[in-house]
Amino acid sequence: MEKNILVVDDSESIRELVGDILTKAGFNVFKGYDGRNGLEVLTSTEENMSMIITDLFMPGMDGIDLIKEIRKLERYQYIPILMLTTESHMAKKMEAKKAGVTGWMVKPFEEEKLLKTVHKIIR
Repeated sequence: MEKNILVVDDSESIRELVGDILTKAGFNVFKGYDGRNGLEVLTSTEENMSMIITDLFMPGMDGIDLIKEIRKLERYQYIPILMLTTESHMAKKMEAKKAGVTGWMVKPFEEEKLLKTVHKIIR
């Protein structure tokens, strides 16, 4: 079964970097440029996502609000969600955990660590 991953980040360079890393590792990558667009991509495609990787700070709808909206969708109520952000404060981590985030990784990140984390979360 193919594994599809949605990458949501307002930084085009991060979306492309993460997308390239995941594509080379054999994943199908879908991209959203902010929380609202990511949610739109998620709900408009017939493909089932295996995982979502999102930034925290984005204009319009941030990563925590995106997670809250995703958790309302029966189809994605239990999907693994990795927060990939520059934020490292415990209060934000706890807020994201309460919203339903599965894991947290701080930018800048190492390619190997990202792939190891993705493989561990998706299985």
